[in-house]
Amino acid sequence: MQITGLTTPLPTTNATGTLDFSKHPCFNKESHHKHARVHLPVAPRCNLQCNFCNRKFDCMNESRPGVTSSILPANQAVPYLEELVQKVPNLSVVGIAGPGDPFANPVETMATLVAVRKRFPELMLCLASNGLAIGPHIDNIASLQVSHVTLTINAVDPEIGAKIYAWIRDGRSPIRGLAAAGLLLERQLDAIKELKKRNVVVKVNFILMPGVNDHHVFDVAKTVGGLGADLMNIMAFMPVAGAVFEDLAPPDSMMMARSRLQSEKFLPQMTHCARCRADAVGLINEGISDDNIERLNRFARADVLKGRRRPYIAVASQEGALVNQHLGEAARVLVFKQDDTTESGFKFHEVRTAPPPGSADGRWHDFAAILSDCRAILVNAAGPKPKGILEGHGVEVLEMEGLIEEGLSAVFSDQPIPKSLQRRFTSCGTGCKGAGTGCG
Repeated sequence: MQITGLTTPLPTTNATGTLDFSKHPCFNKESHHKHARVHLPVAPRCNLQCNFCNRKFDCMNESRPGVTSSILPANQAVPYLEELVQKVPNLSVVGIAGPGDPFANPVETMATLVAVRKRFPELMLCLASNGLAIGPHIDNIASLQVSHVTLTINAVDPEIGAKIYAWIRDGRSPIRGLAAAGLLLERQLDAIKELKKRNVVVKVNFILMPGVNDHHVFDVAKTVGGLGADLMNIMAFMPVAGAVFEDLAPPDSMMMARSRLQSEKFLPQMTHCARCRADAVGLINEGISDDNIERLNRFARADVLKGRRRPYIAVASQEGALVNQHLGEAARVLVFKQDDTTESGFKFHEVRTAPPPGSADGRWHDFAAILSDCRAILVNAAGPKPKGILEGHGVEVLEMEGLIEEGLSAVFSDQPIPKSLQRRFTSCGTGCKGAGTGCG
């Protein structure tokens, strides 16, 4: 569906009528020390698993894609930017680069782009994606004048791609091996062609992994250059603890220089990349600051603070009378609605199915989406990772034991869980049965 209703002219063209990218610090090297950018971390879920990647949050000492301090709710993007532009007057670009993939989170991504474009028509918009699911959204991307799109393409041979990607998710079920690599490549190459038909500037990121795809960079550059890609960014592989490739050695400077020299026969090379975080703010060469972390976290938590207006509360219960299930064990949750016409102030609304185990952190981001209209979920216990993810999306996780009615009565009345109902731990780990449910 085409996005319509944008009536404000978009001043992203120069006097000749062509798009003006002189203020984009990533695509214009002369601009990177003058103009700032911000990445809005509104897209937590990812639709593929790279063997070089291990996404984790809350590590401000890391500068790499996939890292963010908090997830920003889409409805907080504009308020966040309104405060940020007062602090960063040279801000020229707003991008979405994760920490997952924008189009594994299409609702959040497109809602954010529309809202930012309407409120800040003077700012450039850009996206960074793996390309797997961008296709259905390209018309809307163009209509919003998203001027720059970066696609990460690490192979144009499925045999090589199968070594890089553990799985992709196209729909509900994961796809592995050659089938996964082949489908991903097909979507990526088609995305370049379709974006270029609409005059979107396309940059291709290539992560150089010695012994995996270092011999293949020439073929990638030739292929994407032939399809009209405008710029290539060859990035040195960085070992990440916990990833499949954590013991792989990074490329040396000679390998990087040789790869860029070979590839520039087909398209220009970017050489000033800073491997920006998904919540990056400021000039490219500036690290994330305490002030920026505090600001992002404050807006990320805004939905929690305002969550009293959400009408529902979810409950993890085995039989419907007691709060007696661990968050990771709940195959479904009971949802109750605030209703001032009843004596209790609430009533049963519906049953919702929880996401199945098996997608790591993605399960909790999916769960948060299912509970997006819930102010809280009552559980018997919850691990720190899923609790942090749900609360980052505005769903407060409250641990208790006892009657559902007593817990609901407290929360719907804006009161804390009574001490008599608060979860009592006797030793570390006793709340988890080790059932492999991904309870965190």
